[in-house]
Amino acid sequence: MKGVMDMAKKVTMQQIAEQAGVSKYAVSKALSGQAGVSEETRERIVKIATQLGYFLQDNRGNVRKSGTAKEKGKANTIVVLLPNVRMQNRASSFWGRIVDGISTAVTERGYGTILVTEHSPENFLQVLNPSGVLGVIGVGLVATSLLLEIRNMGLPFVLIDHEDESVPSDTVFVNNFDISRQLTHFLLGQGHRHLQFVGDPCFAQSFRHRWLGFRTALEERDIPLRQSNELVGTLGVTRDEHIAGLTRIVSQLMRGGDMPTAFVCANDSLAISVVTMLREMDIDVPVDVSVTGFDDIDDASEIRPALTTVYVDKKQMGARAVDLLMRRIDHPDAPREKLHICGEIVLRDSTAAPAERWHQADREA
Repeated sequence: MKGVMDMAKKVTMQQIAEQAGVSKYAVSKALSGQAGVSEETRERIVKIATQLGYFLQDNRGNVRKSGTAKEKGKANTIVVLLPNVRMQNRASSFWGRIVDGISTAVTERGYGTILVTEHSPENFLQVLNPSGVLGVIGVGLVATSLLLEIRNMGLPFVLIDHEDESVPSDTVFVNNFDISRQLTHFLLGQGHRHLQFVGDPCFAQSFRHRWLGFRTALEERDIPLRQSNELVGTLGVTRDEHIAGLTRIVSQLMRGGDMPTAFVCANDSLAISVVTMLREMDIDVPVDVSVTGFDDIDDASEIRPALTTVYVDKKQMGARAVDLLMRRIDHPDAPREKLHICGEIVLRDSTAAPAERWHQADREA
């Protein structure tokens, strides 16, 4: 019948693999969001699969599933939307672990996942078979236009580390405000009085809440905010860009006699850049200056000195997002939920009492 896909011509993973010049195993990993393939290869595979019409067919035979899955019509796939921006991708030790948590939880329920990483698709869901999609989980910053498209298609969705007032949804966050406030109070308890926050609050809602938690802790102790506006601005994307910008800003602070005794960074990547920058300037961490991070990525414990940071159960964030999505599928009219996963402060070697080298007056305040 015209308009109905001939099952004999069904697009297979093997066909995609042959065109992409990779193994069928690599195709399976790429389409299901598993680790083990590069972002470049994953994007090439998804593009070829789209061109061949793979996503327009019923792929139940090609996704991981088990006999324990509930039958929800023909839908058996969860789309994981991870915008492929330079700091937000599957290879990230933060975002990647969240995707791992999603994939594991989805597999345990007998469904499959498809990872969509295109960063500017105007109609990205047109490449999929909507009748085969259970729902969508957005990881990190997702454009409002995409969220509107998902909503207009009637698909349930959950957002991780992001929310959009224009498109209300269930969400999963870390308790960014509370734990950032607690971490700042820890530094104040060590005697620090001149602290600088590092990270752009406009970059992500999590950064903004960490910034607000930092400021609130200072206000609660009647400590004046002496914040460099440049340190809460855009510092670049790559670590080299971070270090170059930080070196310039911190050099200006030193020349002006306004060097802080502690840097509170919005995430571990920024904190590692700060530690590297200070080392290059012959400033010892933590003897001269303390530094804290956030997220507890692998590098946080491997850098020297090891970072004091906030542990975030990234896989749990992904798993709980799946829980919320399944609840939304089963109860579409239920009240929306905002779930907070509690972070834990991890004390390591990058923090200490403030040094005599900077601002003796601050210590006497």
